[in-house]
Amino acid sequence: MTDWNIQTRAHACTACNKSFSHKEFYHTVLMSERSEFKRSDVCQPCWDREFGEGVRDRKGFISYWHGIYQAPPPPEEPIQKATAESLLRKLIELNDPRFVPAGYILAVMLERKRILKVKEQFRREGRRYFLYEHPASGDVFTILDPDLQLNQLEQVQKDVAELLEHGTSAPQFQPIVTEPAHVEPGEQDEPDIQPGIAPTEPPPAQ
Repeated sequence: MTDWNIQTRAHACTACNKSFSHKEFYHTVLMSERSEFKRSDVCQPCWDREFGEGVRDRKGFISYWHGIYQAPPPPEEPIQKATAESLLRKLIELNDPRFVPAGYILAVMLERKRILKVKEQFRREGRRYFLYEHPASGDVFTILDPDLQLNQLEQVQKDVAELLEHGTSAPQFQPIVTEPAHVEPGEQDEPDIQPGIAPTEPPPAQ
């Protein structure tokens, strides 16, 4: 299974392919299919007709939310200096396990700055994942929790500083190797929302 990824908000309904209008209401459902995370953005008519009834009971269901579609703004001038957000996107694009701890710290930094919002957390194959949403763009980031120990945090923070300064070719980068968190026998892989972890919980499916 992919440890982390970005699920970009679609500009058209997944079911009927009709383009969303500016400020149109839409529904989003995240499913696990063939060891991959699949996001579907659906217009209201298709949701009522095909998705709304019993969506949470479908096999592979992970999360549901809804929102208002915002048409993308005109393209901006490219930013040369790496930011926490651009670096996180780059690390996810590389999909290199060495960068998982740094990516996790970057996601926490962006959450504290209210650039990302935790939608949910869940377990798959004994590992905990955080589902973050970028409210401005609608992108969804699936971030693996590397289960960092207190004695590892200082090194990972140094790694993040090196990556922000020099990029992924940082000469002093010394990645932390982590192991998946231990899962007790009988613990199920299912959505696991903890109070105080997610600023907001996904609204109930209609």
